[in-house]
Formats: sequence, structure tokens, C-alpha cells
Amino acid sequence: MNTSPTTTGAPAPSTAEAPHGPGTTTPAAATAADYTQTELIVCAAAKMLAGKGTVFAGIGLPTLAVDLAHRTVNPDVELIYESGVSGAHPEAMAEGIADSVVVSGAEAVVTMQALFGYVLQGGNVDVGFLGAAQIDRHGSLNTSVIGDWEKPQVRLPGSGGATDIMANAGEIFVIIRRHDHSSFPAALDFVTSPSPVRAREAGVGIQPQGHGVSVVITPLGVLRREDTYGELVLTHVHPGVTVDEVRAATGWDLQVADDVRTTAEPTAEEVRLLREEIDRVRLYLR
Repeated sequence: MNTSPTTTGAPAPSTAEAPHGPGTTTPAAATAADYTQTELIVCAAAKMLAGKGTVFAGIGLPTLAVDLAHRTVNPDVELIYESGVSGAHPEAMAEGIADSVVVSGAEAVVTMQALFGYVLQGGNVDVGFLGAAQIDRHGSLNTSVIGDWEKPQVRLPGSGGATDIMANAGEIFVIIRRHDHSSFPAALDFVTSPSPVRAREAGVGIQPQGHGVSVVITPLGVLRREDTYGELVLTHVHPGVTVDEVRAATGWDLQVADDVRTTAEPTAEEVRLLREEIDRVRLYLR
């Protein structure tokens, strides 16, 4: 198997990987029978939010990850919603960006024009947390159509605020529920949110100020992109998954780090928080 080294930059967060070395102590991990694949993905994403300041989060698994991070590794994380809510402190799990629970106790509620024009485009968002139907090797996202534009197999919701978030947030985290050739194709069926690479190739308009996608958490592992104009690199595989399985499920010749690590399993407390306090109705957990 051919492998390529990671690009230079900060190492993958230690909180997202199994610790090594004598004398290391960690919270008790749940057994394989005690957590689901979705819970593993969410817990890995939450750990990567340690030390992050302002997070512009989409609804769904990103919501769970930010809430879990707030309760565990990052109590000071500031949550922003597309509806104009800044510094949100949801009293319950949000079921939409305009859910009343995201307004109660928020630091501020502004117009969407002010949120995008001053907060996001002003460079005040550290992490944009998005989902996607497809992602390519440089981190461009498709949330518009699967198949031909005129006669698509599936028509998706479209951009929403994702294009602006991609261009202006400091970096982008992506959670995706599938890892196969349809979700990680060699070429996207449609480019909804272009990466800095795609924007530079187009050569028109204002170039994005953000890094673009830096982390992708999938059902098989974690991919990172540390060079603004580089490719995604496999840095972690989930428990029981091999590097060969991840490469076979990817529609391009995926680069692989020299020191691929195993994602840390969720702790029993993380699983309890997700099930009993965060998503008690199993709206997003499966």
C-alpha cells in the first residue's frame, strides 16, 4: 500500500485518539456494545472542539457535538446559529436554527444580515461545523443535488449559509454519516461550497479568507487537511477499521499519514450525556 506523509502543521488533537504510554489514565471507555457508530462520531468531533472559541454550528450531529463539548472539554465554547443567535445557551436540544430554545439565554440575537456581514465575514468565527452529502479530496462540499442537475437522483436542501461559512470561518469541521464512493467521489456531482483550492482554480471573485475544511469525521475514521491548498489525509481510523478499508471506500487515491492512530472510544459518561441529557428523544442519535 502506498502512503503519503501528512502535510506540515499542528498535529491531530490528542483528545481524539487513544492515549499511549505507561501510567496513562483516562475515563472508562464504553464497550463496543455500549455505543453506536453515530455516538462514536459525535464524541470524536466534540473532543476536537477543545480550545476552540466561536463555533457556527449546523443543526443535526454538529449540534450534538457542540453541546457535548460544552459539557466536557470546552465549557467556554460560544455557539452561533444561522438564524442570528450569537452566544447561544440552549435550554434543550435545538430541532432547528429558529427553535425557541436557542434564543432563551442567548448573549445576543441579531438580524441574519448582521450575523453574516459583521460576525462571520468580519472574521469572528473560529470553526464552522457543517454536514454534507458529498465531499472531494480538497474539501469542497455538495449539498445541492446527487446526479445530473436537470434530472437529479436526489435534490438536496442546497447551500443555506454553508457557502458563506466555508469562505469566512477560520476552519471547517464536517461530520458525514456515510463513507463510500458516492459520498467521497473523485468528482462532485455539484459544487455547493467550494474549497479554497476550487476558488483559486476559478480565478474570479473574492478569494475565501478561511482555511476551508480542516477535519472530516466519518463512520470509518478522521481525515485532516492542514495545508490550505492541500488534500485530505487519513489520520485516524475508528476501532475495528483498517486503513485499507478506508482507502477502498474513498473515490480517489487517499493520502495516509505515516502514523495513523485509532480514534478513542466514547467514555461511558459521554454516552450517558448524549442519551440521557442531550438527545433524549433520539432525534439525531441512531
